[in-house]
Amino acid sequence: MILVQILKQEWPKHWPTFISDIVGASRTSESLCQNNMIILKLLSEEVFDFSSGQMTQVKAKHLKDSMCNEFSQIFQLCQFVMENSQNAPLVHATLETLLRFLNWIPLGYIFETKLISTLVYKFLNVPMFRNVTLKCLTEIAGVSVNQYEEQFVNLFTLTMCQLKQMLPLNTNIRLAYANGKDDEQNFIQNLSLFLCTFLKEHGQLIEKRPNLRETLMEALHYMLLVSEVEETEIFKICLEYWNHLAAELYRESPFSTSSTPLLSDVPPRRHLYLPVLSQVRLLMVSRMAKPEEVLVVENDQGEVVREFMKDTDAINLYKNMRETLVYLTHLDYADTERIMTEKLHNQVNGTEWSWRNLNMLCWAIGSISGAMHEEDEKRFLVTVIKDLLGLCEQKRGKDNKAIIASNIMYIVGQYPRFLRAHWKFLKTVVNKLFEFMHETHDGVQDMACDTFIKIAQKCRRHFVQVQVGEVMPFIDEILNNINTIICDLQPQQVHTFYEAVGYMIGAQTDQAVQELLIEKYMLLPNQVWDSIIQQATKNVDILKDAETVRQLGSILKTNVRACKAVGHPFVVQLGRIYLDMLNVYKCLSENISSAVQTNGEMVTKQPLIRSMRTVKRETLKLISGWVSRSNDPQMVGENFVPPLLEAVLIDYQRNVPAAREPEVLSTMATIVNKLGVHITGEIPKIFDAVFECTLNMINKDFEEFPEHRTHFFYLLQAATSQCFTAFLSIAPAQFKLILDSIIWAFKHTMRNVADTGLQILYTLLQNVSAEEAAAQSFYQTYFCDILQHIFSVVTDTSHTAGLTMHATILAYMFNLVEEGKVSVALSATSPANNQAHVQEYIANLLKTAFPHLQDAQVKVFVTGLFSLNQDIPAFKEHLRDFLVQIKEFAGEDTTDLFLEERETALRQAQEEKHKIQMSVPGILNPHELPEEMCD
Repeated sequence: MILVQILKQEWPKHWPTFISDIVGASRTSESLCQNNMIILKLLSEEVFDFSSGQMTQVKAKHLKDSMCNEFSQIFQLCQFVMENSQNAPLVHATLETLLRFLNWIPLGYIFETKLISTLVYKFLNVPMFRNVTLKCLTEIAGVSVNQYEEQFVNLFTLTMCQLKQMLPLNTNIRLAYANGKDDEQNFIQNLSLFLCTFLKEHGQLIEKRPNLRETLMEALHYMLLVSEVEETEIFKICLEYWNHLAAELYRESPFSTSSTPLLSDVPPRRHLYLPVLSQVRLLMVSRMAKPEEVLVVENDQGEVVREFMKDTDAINLYKNMRETLVYLTHLDYADTERIMTEKLHNQVNGTEWSWRNLNMLCWAIGSISGAMHEEDEKRFLVTVIKDLLGLCEQKRGKDNKAIIASNIMYIVGQYPRFLRAHWKFLKTVVNKLFEFMHETHDGVQDMACDTFIKIAQKCRRHFVQVQVGEVMPFIDEILNNINTIICDLQPQQVHTFYEAVGYMIGAQTDQAVQELLIEKYMLLPNQVWDSIIQQATKNVDILKDAETVRQLGSILKTNVRACKAVGHPFVVQLGRIYLDMLNVYKCLSENISSAVQTNGEMVTKQPLIRSMRTVKRETLKLISGWVSRSNDPQMVGENFVPPLLEAVLIDYQRNVPAAREPEVLSTMATIVNKLGVHITGEIPKIFDAVFECTLNMINKDFEEFPEHRTHFFYLLQAATSQCFTAFLSIAPAQFKLILDSIIWAFKHTMRNVADTGLQILYTLLQNVSAEEAAAQSFYQTYFCDILQHIFSVVTDTSHTAGLTMHATILAYMFNLVEEGKVSVALSATSPANNQAHVQEYIANLLKTAFPHLQDAQVKVFVTGLFSLNQDIPAFKEHLRDFLVQIKEFAGEDTTDLFLEERETALRQAQEEKHKIQMSVPGILNPHELPEEMCD
């Protein structure tokens, strides 16, 4: 590995004969040859796989070109070994090296030589070489070019011919895998990769040739056999192909199936795959992964329990299987329905009954919501729910009933379109959920509440309208019986229930009716609230009672969830409790402060004090939640803000750091963002109270008080973007403190804080340039200082992720200088020319920090900072190349310089995928759809 690192620096310039030297030496001894193969493999990986960001773009290109130009010598050596050597370890090393070359070598070496036939005939059926050989063939199969069609066909037919001898078509691959050794299991995995890669890239090439149809069907038969293997990683590989095939067939003719498809209507390509697709449907239904919504599961001990941890791997597998089954349903929904109905009958008659089988079947049924025509969906669902309810009656034992109940809830929750169209069924389902809310079996109540909130969100309007055959809206029935419905629920389940009902009330458009509903809705919590407030009026010490404080916390949590769902109209409830709530806040603050004075800061960890802080936090959450949803800034500013500031600001300032609530900062940020210029006059007052005392909590290190840290900078960001003019009227010392805190932010090790700091700085610079009067004195005092701090993070490897923003800010600053926007002299020695001064300042800064850099390097870099400041991508590449030069000399790892690109590419790919998913009915979970597409 050390030799390879030296080669990257020395070859080809200082050691031009390296390739011919190593090839020549390899012919002298087999052990030396084997070692040299490993060196060539590592060199290939360094140049072609890992060069991004490890060397400058120019150098990487130069090394790649050198390697391609001299590859013929390396290839001849590999060929010589493969054809002549009897030394098994050497041949294996050569095949491993060849595997690394295949993704970059000129294609002629693959397709215009005997390489493919040598691999297939000489090595594929030799147990020692078959895995690495199959990997080589997979790499070749993955090449995407329009030429060499015959060679690809040849690769497929030769490999399939050998495969049938090694692994006859009637082999039970599932069993063979279960009983196989590691090497044999790896072979099955490599086989799945080969078939998946070849069929995805070149399947259509084989389809077009009638004489190869049989071979294609044999390859698909292998894929089906391998798909049955009980190994998740192998199943994922097969699933990728089935998903690709089903999606491709669907997109060719998305609307070609009528509601009664005839064989003559089926497009020819789809017709070719009909028998295979039916088997894939059965496979998906029988192996469906667990969806996120299901909370009641069977654990490893065979007990039915509530699942607490989300298994992200299983969720991703479910999403991919769901998508595949949706495409398969679009291709032939009658077949999907037939398979599911048959399997459901087998649950009812007991021939296939087991918790696992029932779960997978129901998860599959829930996953195709939206993929059938509405009439078919209705018929199918009525059958399913009827059978499941019958099964629930038929089975004895709490565990059985819990599993069936969780499946019923999952399925009904997945079909909001059906529920919206069938009121009686919707009402029956909701009443069934209310029944399940009394079922104390682990997880059932949670799932009932979660399903109820989903249905409430997707069908909200139906609950506030009088439905046919009803005498009043169903919301009235719920509110009349609320006490009975929630009596067995835990506090957090009650909060979920209140949020669900809140969505229904939020859908009522008549303001007078809505206000009456809110009053009735909040009746229970308000009764307890009023009783506590009355007692506190007589004896304030009641607010030191643990049970009372716990009740207050729970009531406020109910209000927070209710407000989240109802939105702005919740003002009628908030107004009712607002002043009392702030008085409770002040009173509890005094209790906490006096406890801290008496017993020291450790007292904040005691249960009673923690409960008091919960009440304070929930108060702030409620206010900030309502403000963010309010639609009347003037009312908020006049009626709600003054008493709030009076209650929380001085209290925050006076408290010991450990007792300051970070929510004070986030609430202030919400108010500033919502009210904008209307709150500018209050900014100095807010900053006086919270700024310096918070800064002193967080500027000692990068770890303590993480929540205060995050919220502090969100508040600063809100003030900078919404109320910048307030900064112009504060004292210079305080403004310097603000700027210092921004610099502190973008140097932070917490990524979100550093990103926020950069955003604040960029906004500040843009706002300053718009204020001509203040701009020049700002530039004179701070311009060079900011440049120095930005360069300190640009050259710090732990801040690589911020490179785009660093480039954006630096380009903006250099552009200000270049265009003469900075008219004040930045230097006393050369007042006439700011550009020359800045260039000299940066050059000196860099030479001091990196004395190993040559003057020419620094000069080219500094010149580029000015010449490229109109083109951010080019400016960023210029920065990155400079960073590579610094890091190469220091011998540091340079892999992280492309971190941001990788993140951006992943994000764009995700957005692109989401667009495609949105265009296919049923692909997205009904609860992931935007509201207007649902109700």
